[in-house]
Amino acid sequence: MDKIADLDAKDWAILEELQRDCSSSIQTVADAVGLSVNPCWRRIKRMEESGVIAGRVALLNPAMVGAATCVFVTVRTRRHDAEWLAAFNAAIADIDEIMECHRMAGDIDYMLKLRVADIGGYDRIYQKLIRRVPDLVDVTASFSMEEMKTTTALPRPR
Repeated sequence: MDKIADLDAKDWAILEELQRDCSSSIQTVADAVGLSVNPCWRRIKRMEESGVIAGRVALLNPAMVGAATCVFVTVRTRRHDAEWLAAFNAAIADIDEIMECHRMAGDIDYMLKLRVADIGGYDRIYQKLIRRVPDLVDVTASFSMEEMKTTTALPRPR
């Protein structure tokens, strides 16, 4: 488990600004959090170097780039050995539409989040998965009808 970073209120204010818009200039962030440019820049650099800031990205509108359908896929397997896990990891790494994969506790072994154009797009991914990964017991899809809330911003601990 990663060590929790020691962040003060100014660090969190900077992180909140960057999570809202990472393309903001250092001057804009500094003004928003009540710092001058140099201390703000040093804090951002420190958080980048320590891994608190893992990267900066542009968030795309899924519907506008042909990936409007969000699908959650549960996977159960009868195997849990290193060889099977390596095959599973290789299969999912090669499928761009798989946005997230989580190993789960409970009845489900893995949960995948996919972004595809439509149900046919999901079926193509399903076919790839079942051809590439041996010993799958169950692969079940649930299609999101509406995104009620979505964010990439992590919450500040209370």
